[in-house]
Amino acid sequence: MSSLHYLHGQPQASADLRTHNRDFIVEEILPFLPTGEGEHHMLHVRKEGLNTADVAKMLSSFAKVHPKEVTFAGQKDKHAITEQWFGVRIPGKETPKWDELNSEQLTILSSSRHSKKLRTGALVGNRFTLTLRAVSDIADVIKRIELVKQTGVPNYFGEQRFGHDGKNLIFGRQMLAGRNVKDRNKRSMYLSAVRSNLYNAVVSARLAKYGTQVLEGDCVMLAGSKSYFVANPWDEALLERLAQKDIQLSAPLWGRGQPLSQAEALAFETSISEQFAEDCHGLEQAGLNQERRTLLLEPQHLSYETDEDVLVIKFILPAGCFATSLLRELVDYQDVNEREFNARRAARAEGVAQDD
Repeated sequence: MSSLHYLHGQPQASADLRTHNRDFIVEEILPFLPTGEGEHHMLHVRKEGLNTADVAKMLSSFAKVHPKEVTFAGQKDKHAITEQWFGVRIPGKETPKWDELNSEQLTILSSSRHSKKLRTGALVGNRFTLTLRAVSDIADVIKRIELVKQTGVPNYFGEQRFGHDGKNLIFGRQMLAGRNVKDRNKRSMYLSAVRSNLYNAVVSARLAKYGTQVLEGDCVMLAGSKSYFVANPWDEALLERLAQKDIQLSAPLWGRGQPLSQAEALAFETSISEQFAEDCHGLEQAGLNQERRTLLLEPQHLSYETDEDVLVIKFILPAGCFATSLLRELVDYQDVNEREFNARRAARAEGVAQDD
């Protein structure tokens, strides 16, 4: 991630992130409310020190249903405090006493029946409250926050998408080269890492060369939707819609079929994608189709509070966008949890070497 282009220049301030789990708080925002009837149980939970799969297994075991009957809208970090929704399908059964699951790590905030299955991605977005500690230059971070309010940040896929040391990308390329991966979830995760890496490369190269200026043949997306059309040519009306943020510039999520951009935009995107020819071919063979993702990410309700060298930042992002992509434009942060994980891993490796 550090090699990707910074829209506002590389940050000058440093800070610590996730010194404690409570320093990274995420709350899911659903686009609907449970209906109160039906065979699906909607559970709103708060978790800490557990990943999403951990909770899904707990719910499956407690409700005595097959794991496939437990669904969730999005994956959430283990080393954080997160509030998220799960769906459990229990046809023709009594309602379990969900609050018996409550513990130091898991709290059932609410439960209600619902008429439909909770599906992956069924979110409006996520609300974040992030605490940065040991901030070396709060004034510089605040200045950058104000810039971000005006122009946004590159809509990069964050390092979480690629796993520790980028292993998801490594395994994804191995899979596309012929390695057999039977686990469906792992296959999806690895494909996503390869595709996301290509997207990041195109966005970084475009912003480095052109900034936020438009190109003839840009594929633009309607704000708040996945609908798109080609701006060829750009005229005053389209430029005004872009300024008003009614439409947004986009970059490719690679797959089979004809690219969705044209003219100058297509030529530039092709010049970058050609550098990843094997990845492109593999994604096409895997059956993914050409899609688009907005070039820039504009956080909503971005605010902050300060207390000496501590900075608390609050904002809302659309589903599928990464808080770390915002943070990297504000401050050179060190993830304390990640640093401690790497230190423990290095110590274990050293211990093994000494035993040998």
